[in-house]
Amino acid sequence: MPTRTDSYDDPTTMLQRTSASSSADAAAFSGPLVAERLSDQLAARLGGQIDSGLLRPGDRLPTEQTLAATHGVSRTVVREAVHQLKSRGLLRSRQGSGVYVTQAPPAESLSFDLTLIGSIDDVLRIREVRRALEAETAALAAERASKSQVAALRRALRAIDRSAVEGRDGVEEDLAFHRLLAEAAGNVHFGRLLEFLEQYAKEAMRVTRRNDATRTEFVEAVRSEHAAIVEAVASRDATLARRRAVQHMLGGDRRMRTAVPLAPTPRSPRR
Repeated sequence: MPTRTDSYDDPTTMLQRTSASSSADAAAFSGPLVAERLSDQLAARLGGQIDSGLLRPGDRLPTEQTLAATHGVSRTVVREAVHQLKSRGLLRSRQGSGVYVTQAPPAESLSFDLTLIGSIDDVLRIREVRRALEAETAALAAERASKSQVAALRRALRAIDRSAVEGRDGVEEDLAFHRLLAEAAGNVHFGRLLEFLEQYAKEAMRVTRRNDATRTEFVEAVRSEHAAIVEAVASRDATLARRRAVQHMLGGDRRMRTAVPLAPTPRSPRR
């Protein structure tokens, strides 16, 4: 499955309000971003616009290109930030229309404290949660996937292979494969939960993939594990699909432990 890109159709929308107070708010939420984890910062900035009322329920988000230019970041950063806000229930896509601000969620949305995610071990704990989701997702996909969805999974495998041939880390292609698997499971909540967890493991995946690229056996192991999941789904064997998904996640954990460790994230002092 190709890396998903959302459509943002309105190049102007809501970033300009007529009142003086809104103009001051707009100034606080504009200008280039300059630090690590730009997607987190952009998500926080857009979330601040929503909290302040600068972006209101029902407003359509500016185009991806416009957001990138306004905030001085790449379109990939914009996509990742939008994914974060979708996982928190603050944004929602409308097919063929764009991305819109939702009504305020009835309860506090799920989130993890990023100050507690400063090492590979922290990421692996999150992957333990994801492992359970991936296992059941694969099993349900084996029971429910259509022929066209199985064909799309095979195309996703080829996209991952192409990224390796072209010398890219393939992280986006890998995540796209797992999103497609979640779609094939026929339960939108699995996809949303997996997207939510992605943001906490993506950088660790990139570190691991840079390490994998230097070891042929790692590259082949990832390819083999993905292919095994697809074959189990195609054969309608839910038990086998579940087992192979778990094997893939455990293999990823092992590879992650051998990768160059993530730089520690500063932790807030305990109160």
